[in-house]
Amino acid sequence: MPQLCRVLALISGNGSNLQAIIDHSQPKANYQVVGVISNKEDAYGLTRATDAGIATQCVNSISGETREAYDQRLIAAIDSYQPDLIVLAGFMRILTNELVEKYAGKMLNVHPSLLPRHTGLHTHQKAIDAGDSEHGASVHFVIPELDAGPVVLQAKVPVFEDDSAALLAARVHEQEHAIYPLVVKWFALGRLVMRQRQAYLDGELLPASGYAAD
Repeated sequence: MPQLCRVLALISGNGSNLQAIIDHSQPKANYQVVGVISNKEDAYGLTRATDAGIATQCVNSISGETREAYDQRLIAAIDSYQPDLIVLAGFMRILTNELVEKYAGKMLNVHPSLLPRHTGLHTHQKAIDAGDSEHGASVHFVIPELDAGPVVLQAKVPVFEDDSAALLAARVHEQEHAIYPLVVKWFALGRLVMRQRQAYLDGELLPASGYAAD
């Protein structure tokens, strides 16, 4: 039996995407979550991991510490788990280029918008303010440029006239929980790779917007 893909998650908060990834880990998915690292001691995602019997670690920032110094400590923590794949699941820090390049092709993120629209924070309100008719989520490889890595898979939701950011976020989160574990599975099965900052699935170059989830 082939060795399962070792997945490490980085979180800062509730960890609902982490939970979805844990729930979908099974032999046919070919991965297991071997550790969860948080930069917040009170992140509920740490409890989720502990309840699932997964090792956890908190890498707190130190007052006056540079991003570079923090990321060196984070790299040491990451490497202690010997991960094959790192998933960002609500990790609320901007990573240094050095860290991102070290794990190029081995780090995924889910972003709450249909990239390249609405990068950064507050994406649900941005979609409403822009009068968008649809919104959604994108799973992408991480590169140094923020929210600019090659998209693997997107899922769309409608934007209604009476939507609030909270209502829209709830619909988007539901889609995130469906598509993120699927992309992790594709990677774990060896179907998904990043080459020269482009995503390939089953040897075929993915379009700029990735696959669209049904």
